[in-house]
Amino acid sequence: MSHLTIGDDVPSFEEKDEQGTAVSSTLLLGKKYILFCYPKDDTPGCTAENCSLRDHYATLKDMGYIIYGVSPDNEKKHLKFKDKYQLPFPLIADTEARLLSALGAWGEKSMYGKKYFGVLRSTFIVNEKGKLTHIIDKVDTKAHAEQIIALLKS
Repeated sequence: MSHLTIGDDVPSFEEKDEQGTAVSSTLLLGKKYILFCYPKDDTPGCTAENCSLRDHYATLKDMGYIIYGVSPDNEKKHLKFKDKYQLPFPLIADTEARLLSALGAWGEKSMYGKKYFGVLRSTFIVNEKGKLTHIIDKVDTKAHAEQIIALLKS
């Protein structure tokens, strides 16, 4: 999975969310945030993961974190997905997989014996100094928010 380790600087990035608003590592300096990387909007596992974070959004916000979903879907798909499930956090449209690749969340996968490149579901938690404090490679899609909260409280 990720080639990054705890204590590393988050890779420098500048992408856009579903509204076309710039999201960058520079703009986020001084803030704690979560980047959760998922393969595709409106698919069962990805919907469960996003809805888990939606349902626990207030808790994570109260803990001082901003949440960003990251997938290769475009802004239009993200907007539709966000509206359909009333997601309270921005979704980064990483259509060229630049951020995903920099995080180590893009790589070779296999399905039914066919190899392809895609998102390696993972989550990166970043402190105010832009340093990685936690990396989750084994994501529980149905209880991902609880997984993050337990990790942050430990």
